[in-house]
Order: sequence, then C-alpha cells, then structure tokens
Amino acid sequence: MKLLLVYCHPDPQSFGAALRRTAADALRAAGHELREIDLYAEGFDPVLSPAEKKTYLTDTQRNIEGVAAHVEALQWADGWVAVYPTWNYGLPAMLKGWLDRVWLPGVTFRIAPAKQRTIRGELQNIKLFVGITTSGAPWWWLKFIGDPGRSLLMRGLRPLYAARCRMRWLQLYNMNHVTQAEREAFLARVKRTLEAL
Repeated sequence: MKLLLVYCHPDPQSFGAALRRTAADALRAAGHELREIDLYAEGFDPVLSPAEKKTYLTDTQRNIEGVAAHVEALQWADGWVAVYPTWNYGLPAMLKGWLDRVWLPGVTFRIAPAKQRTIRGELQNIKLFVGITTSGAPWWWLKFIGDPGRSLLMRGLRPLYAARCRMRWLQLYNMNHVTQAEREAFLARVKRTLEAL
C-alpha cells in the first residue's frame, strides 16, 4: 500500500519520536511505500488565517494551493498513520491545525446539501487508518470523558474514507508513570501490528 505517516511532536528525542521510527521501519519492512510528514520539523503553520477563512467556501482552490504538497500526499495515499501525543485529551494544536488547513472542502469532503444532513466523504482512496498515541491519563478516565482525540480520528473522520476502510488504534496510557519495560512492550506492539497490516 501507499501510506502517509503524519508525525507531530516537538522533541526529536521523545518517546513519540521512537514511535515514529518504529512505525516507519515496520511499514517499510512490510513492503509498503511510505511518505512521511513531520509537522514540527517542517515548521507547518497550523493557523487558519483570516484570509483562508474568508475563502474557505468561496475560493477553496486558493486555500488548496497554499497547502498543495500536503493535499497531494493525502490524495496519493491508500491509507494514513497518525503518530502524536495526546495533550489536554486531544490532538496537539499542530496536528489539529493540519486537519483544519489541509482537510478542505473538495479535498476530503463535500459540504452537506441541506440542514440536518452531514458532509460527504471525498477520500475514497483511504482504505486504512492507524492512530498511534500516548496519554498521561488512564484509559478509564479518557473513556469517562468521551476520549475526544480518539473519537475525532476514529469516528469523526471515518465517513470521509472508503466504505470498508480498516481502522486501528494503538495507545499507551498513563505515560507519566509507565516503566521502560512498558514503553518497550508498546513499541513491540506497534511493530507487530504494523508489520501485520
């Protein structure tokens, strides 16, 4: 498969960076064609500017041109993998801003045709999504509050993909208190899961 790995973490020495390396190595070892986007290394601007908001629906092509390389990578892929830390129960601002600026009308969805209707998906090329994240909170607390980050990526974006898109979620909870052995076990789980895709 052609896979796009989107990585979001500011620290190149972080456990998140180790997750990214493990994921990329496993996907390549499994024979997938891989492209990587490192949002922090690239200096991606996550802010939807006033000008972009003004042309969001009236001149969407202008906004698409501003992030053309990202749009092309998303449309090239058969699937995508997100590697990021869960902060304040959700996506880091950089990754959320990537969704805001790149996942545009005509690229990932069509505007709903009427009130009480939902958007329609345009990413029929996406047949696989994998979310890989860490969180300081325990699993039961995230479940109690509705797990906003997981809900967005696994449920909110799901209608934009191909009808039988496979979805996988890998999360290391209690990140502030896990042992080295637990971190290594999670890296091994990520490797096994991605090599088996």
